[in-house]
Amino acid sequence: MTPREFRDLSTLTSWHADWRGLKVAVLGLGVTGFAAADTLAELGAEVLVISASHDEMHERLLAVIGATFTLAVDQQSPPEALISFGADLVIVSPGFAPHHPFVQWVEDTGIPLWGDVELAWRLRDKVGTPAEWILVTGTNGKTTTVQLAATMIAAAGIRVAPCGNIGTPVLDAIRDPQGFDVLVVELSSYQLHYLGEIEPYSSVCLNIADDHLDWHGSEGEYIRAKAKVYANTKVACVYNRADPVTEQMVRDADVTEGARAIGFGLDVPGPSDLGLVNGILIDRAFLDERASHALEITTLDQLVSLGLGAGHIVANILAASALARSIGVEPEVIRDSLVTFQLDAHRIQPVANEAGIVWVDDSKATNPHAADASLKSFDSVVWIVGGLLKGVDLDDLVRAHVGRLRAAVIIGADRTALRAIFARHAPTLTVREVEENETSDVMASAVRLAAEHARAGDVVLLAPAAASMDQFRNYAERGAMFAAAVREFLGGEADGESASDDR
Repeated sequence: MTPREFRDLSTLTSWHADWRGLKVAVLGLGVTGFAAADTLAELGAEVLVISASHDEMHERLLAVIGATFTLAVDQQSPPEALISFGADLVIVSPGFAPHHPFVQWVEDTGIPLWGDVELAWRLRDKVGTPAEWILVTGTNGKTTTVQLAATMIAAAGIRVAPCGNIGTPVLDAIRDPQGFDVLVVELSSYQLHYLGEIEPYSSVCLNIADDHLDWHGSEGEYIRAKAKVYANTKVACVYNRADPVTEQMVRDADVTEGARAIGFGLDVPGPSDLGLVNGILIDRAFLDERASHALEITTLDQLVSLGLGAGHIVANILAASALARSIGVEPEVIRDSLVTFQLDAHRIQPVANEAGIVWVDDSKATNPHAADASLKSFDSVVWIVGGLLKGVDLDDLVRAHVGRLRAAVIIGADRTALRAIFARHAPTLTVREVEENETSDVMASAVRLAAEHARAGDVVLLAPAAASMDQFRNYAERGAMFAAAVREFLGGEADGESASDDR
């Protein structure tokens, strides 16, 4: 069989290149997949979208933009429509793991495979001078750090957009007709796996802990994907001084000559770092006299008064400040921008305080690392925990926090493993289980059980350390159902919030 010849893609590095007639298959019809199909159709490419599920709105829109859709319920082998399409290029949505049969077929066939971020990088000149890109990743804290950095940069009068895994696809951001000076791009490990060659202005990996091992296949592959965030960085590679893995990533990165390593942490900073001294957040990185001087950003007391005093939030603020400082935002602008900043819902969010018991929604704590940060914020906790563990072990998490637990309430599918972990590390702890499987009943039962054991001075904390899709649509619905159940249990005292779509 004669090897197939593919169209030369080396010239397709601009919106203004000739994309007409290029045959592109897009794997996935979620937010990312539709953005890719819409962009390519606008460029004049011939687009085939393959998805395992119907999204009726997106499917109707595909017909409007002139793209073709094929439903592929069988995920074990590529559909005939994909095989016969003769694609010059395949764009893969982040949900498709590298071992997925469709991805394996593409790679075995030799068809070029890009992620949506690589496509956006090539097309970033649509509305004029391309924006600088600041990349943010990490096991936890990505969205908060992106929002913080974008808020700080916007306060300096710079046109900036948060995008990527945060909700707005980067392909939508580069096509916005108003244009931007800076894009702060949140990248998941999935997106980084398929990243391709880009040149960020500055970049950060906030932290590393086991997560998504089922997708990546191993801890090593997960770390290798995250480390791609630093490749070709031009100005500042920001890393977490408390996480040696992130520092090693920077040491190993192939960066643009002149790029600097900038550390952040909750300890005293060195001459190229941001950190804390006597309750003051300071910058010793972005000033000429950094060997002997420092710049004050804000104080811990001020952050506590703003509801931003939890340790992991302070770390996120330091990381975001480093990114903003790298692009020239002054410390006083950063300080002032924090006054109006609010954390997103379901991120260590108090929902009620009744009879000395505080009820806290941290449904966004979908892995052990995030739950660890949440638990550290409180002294005495009734912990609502469980869901889909994604192949991650909770032994270390439970062992580390036994001393602060009054009781635990288990929800979710992977409860057998949790039972065994509590039996090993907390054999005398009261552990209750929610037996209901219906979404409407799970949180009502969890709240009732938690209330039976909570005492004045305790925090009832929803920090599941697990994904939500076994019993809920997403972490937002899980958190909203928790708040609603607390409100009903306390007779309407808690504030509820509607769940938003999980991106």
